[in-house]
Amino acid sequence: MGFAEDFVGGLAGLQFKDAFNPYADLCPVYDLPDAPALRRGALTATINQAQRQGVHSLWIGLAPGHRGARRTGLAFTDDITLPRHSARWGIELERPTKGKAISESTAKTVWEELSRIEETVFLWNIFPLHPHEPDNPFSNRDLCPHERSTGRALLAELISALNPMRLVAVGNEADNAVRKVAPGREVVKVRHPSYGGKTKFSEAIRRLYR
Repeated sequence: MGFAEDFVGGLAGLQFKDAFNPYADLCPVYDLPDAPALRRGALTATINQAQRQGVHSLWIGLAPGHRGARRTGLAFTDDITLPRHSARWGIELERPTKGKAISESTAKTVWEELSRIEETVFLWNIFPLHPHEPDNPFSNRDLCPHERSTGRALLAELISALNPMRLVAVGNEADNAVRKVAPGREVVKVRHPSYGGKTKFSEAIRRLYR
């Protein structure tokens, strides 16, 4: 097996309290029966393509949201933007969820900007599992210290394997984590598009990529 298979296999083995693992866990409400396998396959194929093509930029967020990467297994990508991810990387992907496709505002904003960018951009989150409040799987919560440290170690692996030319931290918390993982490398911080940050995020990305 190559890096992608080993890396995603390691993700599937992660277990944290009150955190949904898209690569191992099955959501009884929204998932197809083979959803974890579909998400593992999607991420593995994307990493393999990224290694083949080379990566210009790595955009890094904090953690999956319950409307986005929890469902697709792909950072900053929801049901609606999954076909764009598929087309951008030249891979065939099946939506892992059933019922009506659900959108996430952050994913929509990120992919609106990606549609204007020719460079190869890989999307990732510091912590790849979906952290949620106790007894409320469709919520979002802050990360605990152990989750942050685990995520930083995974990010270091990914940076080493993809060797991107540019690191883009989406939000303050992501910026803090990336600078700890990649000291000495240039990190560009942009505003996270949620909570009223959409315009500043878009402006920063357009300045960065002209």
